[in-house]
Amino acid sequence: MTCHLHALCFDANDPRGLARFWAGVLGWEHVDDPRDGVALLPGDDTGFRVRFLPSQERKTGQNQAHFDLTSTSPDDQRGTVAKALDLGARHIDVGQRPEEGHVVLADPEGNEFCVIAPGNDFLAECGFVGALACDGSQEVGYFWSAALGWPLVWDQDRETAIRSPLGGPKLTWGGPPVAAKTGKNRLHFDLVPGAGGDQQAEVDRLVSLGARRLDIGQGGVEWVVMADPDGNEFCVLPSR
Repeated sequence: MTCHLHALCFDANDPRGLARFWAGVLGWEHVDDPRDGVALLPGDDTGFRVRFLPSQERKTGQNQAHFDLTSTSPDDQRGTVAKALDLGARHIDVGQRPEEGHVVLADPEGNEFCVIAPGNDFLAECGFVGALACDGSQEVGYFWSAALGWPLVWDQDRETAIRSPLGGPKLTWGGPPVAAKTGKNRLHFDLVPGAGGDQQAEVDRLVSLGARRLDIGQGGVEWVVMADPDGNEFCVLPSR
């Protein structure tokens, strides 16, 4: 039994404002979310929704994960950048080199993302959301491959990537050195047990793979908060 990646969640000071930004960039529909936030429903084969959950915490430091958005041509790349800037993004410098060809931006709350130049073979056929690129160890790539049942599509020099058998974006981890984690991540996964699965059985399975349960002050909620082997938080929702 494996879990299903239900959503990628953003902690947001203004969930509705951030949802409007990403709905405009991605072209996805946004709807009210049962956890007092807003969700975007994928308009393509991405396979998971994006949720924006209210948080009073301000962003500090660079996120552990970011979107890589693909381009079909130089004009397409420039168009995506221009649209994002019009919606409230800004250019940022995270040490990228000009020859790399991608444009690094931040959304209105400072969350980084990249608009990749055309002709990127690694992200070919992955769709507009080409990847969720993460800072992480080889071990955490192996963990998420087993947790989701997604095969490894890259495993070299301690860098890993997985992709759903149904297609959609890749999840990638850059390998060492992994930046020290300071505080709760602003992005996290929401998982649900697979068809016929049970929440507690899934939590037990994830623990056997190297995860652990966490108490972040969530109180008596219906979801279980956990951390992967690198300490990144994620939630296991009840069976649906």
